[in-house]
Amino acid sequence: MWVDETIPEFLETSCTDSAENLAVIAVSHQKMSQGESDLVARLTYAELREQALLAAARVRDAGVRPGDRVLLQLPNIAEYLVYLLGIFWAGGIPVFCLPAHRASDLIHFAIKSDASAHVFSSRTTGADFQQLHRSVASAVQDQQCRRLAGIDASLPYDTEKSESFTPAQPVINTDRTRKSEQVAFLQLSGGTTGLSKLIPRTHADYLYSVRQSAKICQLNQESTLLVVLPASHNFAMSSAGILGAIYTGSTIVFAADPSPKTAFTLIEQEKVRVVQLVPPLAQAWLASAPKRQPNLETLELIQIGGAKLLPSVAEQITPVLHGKLQQVFGMAEGLVNYTRADDSDEMRLHTQGRPMSEFDEIRVVDDNDVPVAEGESGHLLTRGPYTIRGYYNEPHINVKSFTEDGFYRTGDIVRLHPTGDIEVTGRAKDQINRNGEKIAVDEIEDVALTHPHVYDAVAVGLPDEAVGERIYLVVVPQPDADFGESPVSAMREYFAERQVTPYKFPELVEVMDALPLTNVGKISRRDVRAAVLDHVLQNKENHA
Repeated sequence: MWVDETIPEFLETSCTDSAENLAVIAVSHQKMSQGESDLVARLTYAELREQALLAAARVRDAGVRPGDRVLLQLPNIAEYLVYLLGIFWAGGIPVFCLPAHRASDLIHFAIKSDASAHVFSSRTTGADFQQLHRSVASAVQDQQCRRLAGIDASLPYDTEKSESFTPAQPVINTDRTRKSEQVAFLQLSGGTTGLSKLIPRTHADYLYSVRQSAKICQLNQESTLLVVLPASHNFAMSSAGILGAIYTGSTIVFAADPSPKTAFTLIEQEKVRVVQLVPPLAQAWLASAPKRQPNLETLELIQIGGAKLLPSVAEQITPVLHGKLQQVFGMAEGLVNYTRADDSDEMRLHTQGRPMSEFDEIRVVDDNDVPVAEGESGHLLTRGPYTIRGYYNEPHINVKSFTEDGFYRTGDIVRLHPTGDIEVTGRAKDQINRNGEKIAVDEIEDVALTHPHVYDAVAVGLPDEAVGERIYLVVVPQPDADFGESPVSAMREYFAERQVTPYKFPELVEVMDALPLTNVGKISRRDVRAAVLDHVLQNKENHA
């Protein structure tokens, strides 16, 4: 249902209507910093609202004004939800970042979005986040002459400063556009041309997606949602996800990590009914469940998305993990597809569902944008009420990413079934899909090519059962180059020096005298990558 409502208004209404319901169960970094023995926060919606208003006051006092962009970089902790609401209620525009992002990514996001603040927790493991913020803020100051305020969410806030604070409303940028049609936040795209693009989502289009998703996923006040994927992912946020749970007054359980041990314990303790997984994580759960023998009887719905789920894996989900499988195929740019509760086993196991809205438009075309014959695979194009019309401040990329009549080029190769269900058969874009994270091969190659000992480099995704694809880097050395005993260690150390996000580090590195060519020669980077992948897979088979 399309409603003229902003996300701050939506959150205020939901928290008020469900005031006595349990909203969130999660580890709290603020409790940890205060030395409390009980590290887990259990907040009702009334208590969540109270804490979020404190966060909003703190965001405001850091200098954030309505319409300002704020980098939100928190893991799956109670403060994530508190500050998400707090930024919205201060009138800010969240820019969703991952805890794994490092300086190069964060500087790009801050400068591209013209951010005024960065929310993080110094208690997050994996890096010194206070030092990371200082590095990012210094670069922003040097390049934009703009202050990037730091807000450490693990620190308490003086409640006396927020007694008179009330939720703010977003700034209206034009006289002709309703407030619900303004940009609400910026998500990240796993782009194919280097660092991630920013995706502008409006209040109305995203809430339309949330409401439709909650209806299809059959969330209700009795639902308990376990969040094991990064909370800032679009899948975890809205399919039906965190916002869908808030909309229905459900309980959200944040897992500190996605391991079967942690997740199975939470499912048993908190009577979890819904969980979202990516295929590699689903496979890890399937392997662990027979050994651990967890009690998963409360699980009703297991949503799997982020990458194609193989039918051989799909058919094991319900017998092993108890819950009913729902395949989810979507993108932060808009279109979301679901298999439905009443679908046949054939559809649930072998397709990635159909669009959630009757107003979603789908085209399947060849390389020349000509519709393919019925049942044939082709490029997926889409247009609809909640699909974006362009990336944030990317006019040149938008020309390539959208057709003249406004269809978004998803980069997916699909086959459309007569039922309207979509079967994903491949990717047209040059990306590596590692554990659901879309990594542009151009970005990996660009960093490798700056190494003083590298003449040329090609990155490819090597199929892997555990994580989907591993980052395989082939480098051609400069004359007299020396990578030591371990080329992979040398390149990973270099990527770390360049402050690249760790999940983008190459996992396998091969040094070649020259890159293999296709049978028609080196006509494009994509063809060379295909030839490299063929070379790697053939060698793997020969040595198996």
